[in-house]
Amino acid sequence: MTPRIEIEPPALLSWEGRPSLMGTAHQHDDLEINLVAEGGTMLYLFGGVPVEIGPGSVAAFWAAVPHQLIASTATRAFWVHVPFATFLGWGLPSALVGRLLSGTPLVAPPSAALPTDPGSFAQWATDLSDERPEPRRIAMLEVEARVRRLGLTTADQPVRQVTSGDPTLRQVLTMVRYVAEHFREPLTVTDVARTVRLHPGYAMAQFRRVVRTTIVDYLTRCRLAEARRLLVTTDLPVTDVAAESGFSSVSRFYSAFGAACGMPPAAYRRENQHDQPR
Repeated sequence: MTPRIEIEPPALLSWEGRPSLMGTAHQHDDLEINLVAEGGTMLYLFGGVPVEIGPGSVAAFWAAVPHQLIASTATRAFWVHVPFATFLGWGLPSALVGRLLSGTPLVAPPSAALPTDPGSFAQWATDLSDERPEPRRIAMLEVEARVRRLGLTTADQPVRQVTSGDPTLRQVLTMVRYVAEHFREPLTVTDVARTVRLHPGYAMAQFRRVVRTTIVDYLTRCRLAEARRLLVTTDLPVTDVAAESGFSSVSRFYSAFGAACGMPPAAYRRENQHDQPR
């Protein structure tokens, strides 16, 4: 069976419950954050590699890597899913992004557990189910801050590439990771295909079969996430935002932005920048 990566959940999602074991591995192209709030541990397989998340520990990982919960003594846990475009739009330090995209989960050591974590995760689950935009916005900012703090507390952990035994999936994960790390640069399908030593046509077919979108569309999605971040957090002219995000021309940027966001970049900035800290 051809592996598939579910992409772009509709929004930031959070919930709590008792962990349920998974009969098979699955994958989805977002950042997943776990907290073991009560009970014992959760044992995952990531690309076949066992990873334990202990009591009180927070873990974050790129969920495009096949993962499966195979054992658990935890009685209460929290999950947060952050859409990949949102994750890229945070502008995290490149070293942290690289570590998350390596496929190895970042797991906070017991000494880094925060007494406020259970309450924070519970509040996010409430806020992210709220239809009002402000509670959801607050939760998004707090989740980003928690991931940044997790990056600090796990900075000394060794990074190990986790790969799947499926060669097609392994190649596609490599291409996805390459696009996410290099979208600001001029990129072609040939450049991306070269990273896995495939003919461009075959690489495109494999990518679309697994990710269910094209390499070009995925590249555009990454660039738009960066553009939205720059529009909201900086005063850069729109022309500079386009260039810094990797778009080769302003006209292409306007066309892609309007199609994805339903408004011009300047209007998006006006709607979203007014309450940003400067």
